[in-house]
Formats: sequence, C-alpha cells, structure tokens
Amino acid sequence: MAESVVEITDSNFEGTVLKASQPALVDFWASWCGPCRAVAPVVEQLAQEYKGRAIVGKINLDDQQEVATRYGIMRIPTVLIFKGGQPVEQFVGVMNKTVYASALDKHLQ
Repeated sequence: MAESVVEITDSNFEGTVLKASQPALVDFWASWCGPCRAVAPVVEQLAQEYKGRAIVGKINLDDQQEVATRYGIMRIPTVLIFKGGQPVEQFVGVMNKTVYASALDKHLQ
C-alpha cells in the first residue's frame, strides 16, 4: 500500500473517516478481487494528488467487515466518499481516476 493511502479498519474508521475535517475517499476491497486490484493504482494516485486536502484510504473486507455491513457494501470494489461523517458519493465497480477525482473535487468546496 502506498505510503499516503490510509489503512482503514473497523476500529479506526470513526476517527479516521467520520470525524475527519476533510472529505474521505474509502476503497472497500479484497486481495482475491481482480477488479479491486485494477482500482488500487488509481487510489494510490489519488492519495498522492489529494495529500493534505482529503483522506484516501482502503479497507480490506476479508479482515474488516463491520463498516462494510454498516454501509450495505454488497459488491466490491466499492468506493464511498464521506464528508462531515456522512457518505455523499458511492461508486460500485471499476471507475477511472477522473470519476473519483471530480467527485472528490466537488466535496472539497
């Protein structure tokens, strides 16, 4: 995992994402998921580009299921963007970087 991508767990989710003062992009993934591996480099690029302006993190569903259950994550990869402790955008499946970036930009205002 790239250095600026935050590893999110069930136990640090509230403090890292819900209480963040910045928008947070959270990638729900698993190591066995091929499409998740396709999204991973995009998430790492976003983490670099939005460093200091947004939280960019990944949560591994094989190890961390509580948050996924809470937000009804049924398919992966799923990317949620949170702002002010609430999910404001959801993307299911592989999207290109522009889709995620424009959604993040909208919530940086």
